[in-house]
Amino acid sequence: MEAIARFKNNRRSPRKVRLVADLVRGKDVNQALNLLKFSTKHASKDIEKLILSAISNWQIKNEDADVEEAALYVKRIWVDQGRSLKRFRPAPFGRPHKIRKRSSHISLTLDSKQEQEN
Repeated sequence: MEAIARFKNNRRSPRKVRLVADLVRGKDVNQALNLLKFSTKHASKDIEKLILSAISNWQIKNEDADVEEAALYVKRIWVDQGRSLKRFRPAPFGRPHKIRKRSSHISLTLDSKQEQEN
């Protein structure tokens, strides 16, 4: 059984978050959490919280099953662009220069390897 978690309007640019998402895609949950714990990227904390939330969602769906026995892994993780805050900064000769502060939407799907084998 799959578990889904989403983090919308994350104040990190999608390009930077995708670098971290590519690290954990297809990995076992414990291995992914260890990679994120020792990663120096700031987006790793957001994705770590998201994985823990997805594990909690999986436990709610499967109250009788154990997380360790289920062998959960990151089935899918994708990062979409959210809305951009638009700001202006002064440029030479009094002209405005656009600044876009980008945000991202992160979606994660966990699945059990036991169900794949059956």
